[in-house]
Amino acid sequence: MTELLAAIGYDRWILHILLAVPLVGMAIVIVSPTVWARHVALVVSLVEAVLALGLWWAFDPSHGGMQFVTRLPWLPQWGISYAVGLDGLSLFMVLLSTSLMPLLVWGSWNQIDFKQRGFYALLLALKTGMLGVFLATDLFLFYCFWELLLIPMYFIIGIWGSGNRFYASEKFFIYTFSGSLLMLVAIVAMVWLIGQQTGTYSFGYEHLLAHKDLVVRQSPWLFVAFALAFAVKVPVFPFHTWLPDAHGEAPTAGSVDLAVILLKMGTYGFLRFAIPFFPAFALSPQVSAVIVALAVAGIIYGALVSMVQPDLKRVVAYSSVSHLGFVMLGIWAATVQSVQGAIMVMIAHGLSTGALFFLVGMLYERRHTRLIADYGGLARVAPMLATVFTITAFSSIGLPGLNGFVGEFLVLLGSFGRFPVATLIATSVVIFAAAYLLWAVQRVFFNPLAHPENEAVRDLNHRELAVLVPMVAAMIWMGLYPAPLLRRTEAAARRYVELVSPHIAAPVQVGAQR
Repeated sequence: MTELLAAIGYDRWILHILLAVPLVGMAIVIVSPTVWARHVALVVSLVEAVLALGLWWAFDPSHGGMQFVTRLPWLPQWGISYAVGLDGLSLFMVLLSTSLMPLLVWGSWNQIDFKQRGFYALLLALKTGMLGVFLATDLFLFYCFWELLLIPMYFIIGIWGSGNRFYASEKFFIYTFSGSLLMLVAIVAMVWLIGQQTGTYSFGYEHLLAHKDLVVRQSPWLFVAFALAFAVKVPVFPFHTWLPDAHGEAPTAGSVDLAVILLKMGTYGFLRFAIPFFPAFALSPQVSAVIVALAVAGIIYGALVSMVQPDLKRVVAYSSVSHLGFVMLGIWAATVQSVQGAIMVMIAHGLSTGALFFLVGMLYERRHTRLIADYGGLARVAPMLATVFTITAFSSIGLPGLNGFVGEFLVLLGSFGRFPVATLIATSVVIFAAAYLLWAVQRVFFNPLAHPENEAVRDLNHRELAVLVPMVAAMIWMGLYPAPLLRRTEAAARRYVELVSPHIAAPVQVGAQR
């Protein structure tokens, strides 16, 4: 396979094609008859997924730097280029995004019954934005893709959402756009400050990284501007309040996209930009203590609030706050194990939480309610649905043998040396994760069949199984044999650690700072 890909020059054109195909598909969807909109979107997303699969073989896991690099002048007078590339930090975000797209379209097959062309066109536009964030190596281009995401997601929530969708979409937009503006100011300021001292004004990632020492004096406020934009997107506690509303009111495809990819943009931003650009400040004892305290607070808060939610979709939504706290802990520990663990948690969370949102959407299709109290005994009438939901819940809580365990174990193992107290607290909170999800599974599927409406709930059909089975298979594969993923992330994780490790202070104990 590697020889075939090399023979067709795969590395020279694949990234551009991945960015272009969804936009071409969006244009086709817009001009197609409404009845064909979802079919066109499915074909386009399948083509995209098949093309992206070649990255698995074409990517060189021994190389920690950027691969498939292209840099073309765009606005050369301002130092702006069309520059894209891929490394181990972004590889799996791209593969996850492209493989998810056909499942999103298929999972929405019967849920979107009006303005279908607009929905699927926005979904494809969203895909280009997401891929662009992970591929851009020019900060102006990165910012363009970052902002591009807001528009389709705003309309997806606001038009096809449920309940209080207008409030949720506006809150999502205001929170994320406000943080993004601060990041834009910091990007421009950084380019200008470095340009004043080097004579070269460039938004290129490698150029700015090579000259990051020239902005050490300004690093506190530059880092804060970057960090706020990424913290809102993660979301880090207490910047999380937009997330439950957005998840709760978005259509299933919107919730899955938020969980699988959009939240990972924040953690990716910390790994790629905020810490490598300003490591001395970001990894100082004071800042590390604050970030790790917020990460642990998010882990605890997300788990405890999930336990008391009456709405099944909000249980899953708040669980994201808890899971992504582990990612932040792993990033700040800055060991090879913890960084690889953080990446694995990002992938595992995308699969398990994405599948949970699909399942909640399928339950809502059948009963038109998300209240846990309205269910009970569904395992008797829908055994396949109960089985898939239970396996996915076990994956989410980190049961050994499934994908959630690998990443969290590596994060805790790699973080203990630097943050022993925080790691012990985070480890204990895993018990709460088991409590809120197993309690929800018990009440929905294994309690007595008390409501007559539940007796007619149908089991999973072939289309729904086609959506869920690949995700469950990936959860089991990652849990039993994570070595191929770890090989492809190790070099990039080592490069990140080598870049920031000279700036890591002594071990930090949260709550012990004076």
